Amino acid sequence: MSPRRNRPRAEDVAPLDGDRARRGVEAVQSWRDGDWQVRSITAGAAVKTYRCPGCQQEIPPGTPHLVAWPADGRGDLTDRRHWHNGCWRARERRSPTVERSRSAPRYG
Repeated sequence: MSPRRNRPRAEDVAPLDGDRARRGVEAVQSWRDGDWQVRSITAGAAVKTYRCPGCQQEIPPGTPHLVAWPADGRGDLTDRRHWHNGCWRARERRSPTVERSRSAPRYG
């Protein structure tokens, strides 16, 4: 008896689309504020600097992160936001109205 195969056969695997791999994998995530279309961005595909709305810090090129936008079609391409992965996961625990730098005093 031969050992069990752990990998799929080459003929069973669809070829990887290079453009799709660079864009990342999309998924819909449900949160209290609605459904969001979320796409993971790999380090190799991150070529620009963005500002994370969760922490107001820059996401430099080469940093894996994600892009999120409303899934119900209520927005357009300008509603896409690039987030640090941890900031996206912690966004419901943050106060949405408080924006401060790292060295700012924390009152209240």
